[in-house]
Amino acid sequence: SGDTITIPSGVTQTGVGGTNTPAFHATNSATQSLSSGSYTKVAFNTETYDDGGVYDNSSNYRFTPGQTGRFFIYYRLGFITSAPTEDKYPYIQYGRLYQDGSQSDLLGELLIKRQTSNYNFQEVYLHASGVVNVTSDSSYYELYALSTNSAGAGDTNVNTGSYFGAFKLIS
Repeated sequence: SGDTITIPSGVTQTGVGGTNTPAFHATNSATQSLSSGSYTKVAFNTETYDDGGVYDNSSNYRFTPGQTGRFFIYYRLGFITSAPTEDKYPYIQYGRLYQDGSQSDLLGELLIKRQTSNYNFQEVYLHASGVVNVTSDSSYYELYALSTNSAGAGDTNVNTGSYFGAFKLIS
């Protein structure tokens, strides 16, 4: 962004640098219930930081960069079931990024699992990240979660260890 760097050989280069803003990181302050078999928008209602005022943490829980460019978007969803018993567990969990109200794809990865004493999953964490090319100043991004329970598994919730964030890549 106009910074000047002097290289040891005495050569000077200008126009180097930049910032990774806008940027935000948000978490959820309470466990959020999911309905088995349908996507639910995750309410990340607590901002750790919001450089540029690009994340709405109070009404629609969406990231609106307000500019074009490439952005690195990341999230972690923690899923927890209320009644893990033998062969009854939350067996499919998805986190899906939506762009402008339509599904977009980011690959997820199961990173941590904790088992109850009867060796069934009680809590799992799904991580995903990727680069999106924002081509409109009015584009927005939201995160939805889906869980499909086996019969009798109890409710599945998004727990408070979840987060959602993004930052602009310097080009």
